[in-house]
Amino acid sequence: MKTSVALLTVLTLLVAPALAQTPDTVFLEELTWPELQAMVAAGKTTIILPIGGTEQNGPHMALGKHNVRVRALSERIARKLGNALVGPVIAYVPEGSINPPSGHMRFPGTITVPEHVFRRSLESSARSVRLAGFRNVVFLGDHGSTQAGAKSVAAKLNKEWTPEARAHAIEEYYQAATVGFRELLRSRGYKSTELGEHAAVPDTSLMLAIDPRLVRKDPPADAQVPGAGTGVDGDPRRASAELGVLGVDLIVKRTVAAIKASIDRH
Repeated sequence: MKTSVALLTVLTLLVAPALAQTPDTVFLEELTWPELQAMVAAGKTTIILPIGGTEQNGPHMALGKHNVRVRALSERIARKLGNALVGPVIAYVPEGSINPPSGHMRFPGTITVPEHVFRRSLESSARSVRLAGFRNVVFLGDHGSTQAGAKSVAAKLNKEWTPEARAHAIEEYYQAATVGFRELLRSRGYKSTELGEHAAVPDTSLMLAIDPRLVRKDPPADAQVPGAGTGVDGDPRRASAELGVLGVDLIVKRTVAAIKASIDRH
């Protein structure tokens, strides 16, 4: 009996400090459920659901570009908001057809899912975090193919949730990462042929700023010149981490403002 009491006392002493020391993180995956519950009760009532994608990014950049990028940027955005957490990255998105292969599916490593499967995943994810007490669920899509689906799911949920909770599909995030960043680079003298639409200077610069390990310094010699068959639209050769930092700052600033505005409207 005395041994059991002593053991219980020791366990209590060990567990209590651990519960009191919530880690400095905004990632849902890194929290225990009591820690999450306490955070929501204390005012962390917004959650970002980052949407990535697994696709080819040329011979010089890894397949997980979208997933790594949206996670890193979502962390920065959540910390700027102050009352937000970040859910796990949704990495499986529509990327084209399998038979016959189309778009990025023509390259090894790209993973696609049907549009209806993607939308159901978004909906179920949003309903799950709503059940945990979040009042604002924010979809941030790093991939162009996810924008329409996120808007559609948000609209569906809002018909049910209003006014106690809202879903927000923030297109400004994607616009800042693409059109906005390209405009910034164009103002600095970069040509349209360098900016392109995929895996060129903007994409590669962002990755160099966020996680340079995913950018190869010496891609295969026969794939260094962008063009047909490389998976690159544009030219990444003048990309740099310094340019990427400019893009990161632009995306975070515009997205934080857009999320606040969307929440305020509702």
